[in-house]
Amino acid sequence: MTTSTDNLNVIAQDPMPTPEEIKAKVPLTPGAAETVVQGRRTLQAILDGRDPRIFVVVGPCSIHDPVAGLDYARRLKALAEDVADSLVLVMRVYFEKPRTSTGWKGYINDPYMDDSFRITEGMEKARAFLMAVNELGLPAATEALDPIAPQYYGDLISWTAIGARTAESQTHREMASGLSSPVGFKNSTDGGLDAAVNGIISAANPHSFLGINGHGVTSIIRTQGNRYGHVVLRGGGGRPNYDTVSVSLAEKALAKAKLPPNIVVDCSHANSWKNPDYQPLVMRDTAHQIREGNRSIVGLMVESFLEPGNQSIPADLTQLKYGCSVTDACVGWETTVQMMRQTREILHDILPGRGRAA
Repeated sequence: MTTSTDNLNVIAQDPMPTPEEIKAKVPLTPGAAETVVQGRRTLQAILDGRDPRIFVVVGPCSIHDPVAGLDYARRLKALAEDVADSLVLVMRVYFEKPRTSTGWKGYINDPYMDDSFRITEGMEKARAFLMAVNELGLPAATEALDPIAPQYYGDLISWTAIGARTAESQTHREMASGLSSPVGFKNSTDGGLDAAVNGIISAANPHSFLGINGHGVTSIIRTQGNRYGHVVLRGGGGRPNYDTVSVSLAEKALAKAKLPPNIVVDCSHANSWKNPDYQPLVMRDTAHQIREGNRSIVGLMVESFLEPGNQSIPADLTQLKYGCSVTDACVGWETTVQMMRQTREILHDILPGRGRAA
């Protein structure tokens, strides 16, 4: 009798369609492809200092209702056109949610929010949602959490975040080195910058690692490195880090590492003490830093949805409030409009002459 030593805690291994099979069901359209290409080129130009505008990654903490999500996207597209001379709006489209212990893991993992974990349907629905957003002419941003997921929808992403809990993960640094979009590395939850800076350096270099190809075959993925890594200040350790002193320290850390002086300020998370009411204050203060001469801040992040605040996921899903986050609390749509227009008003006359070294 042979004693088994493998998969002792695994109760099932359900086949997953390959990336190519999912893409065949939701093929990339010419309009969506054009949005992605232009979105990436614009962000690269901002990071290179060739475009003086500020990019803003703005949208729900997570996508749970594609109807409300597209409602938001249509409004955001119109707003993006209104502020386009100063701000480049990129919609935050987060499908994967890292959990401290347990909880809803996001739209891909559990699209029906009932613990049925229909991941195949979640992946197809997520790709279809991204397609619809891009077809509006609105570039999309996401957080790369699962190292396999980018094979399924990375062709629809213009900007990627590596979160505070994964910035020091070798797996995520390797993955970032092969992503086709610019990548923002968040500082650690304790507020430290080392993980983000080291992540940027690592991702800029070539790597070889295990992954899957478009046909779902386990492969050795070989990358050339991603030179568009940058730091995202999200606060941590019980304090914000968007103030002028913190930004100056981040600039010095980047200079010491011989990295471009590119900084994105996350107006949410620890920078707002997880209180969405403070996000407008963070954005305004950061905009004034730029107006007063800062050259390193190139972007902002805002958690925003149709309705302010957040809600718990009820047992009866018909009781969900339309357009309200089921994860972190967000600012509502009216506040979002005010934030973007106010920031545009603060910046629009000084950005053309800003002059920023790459």
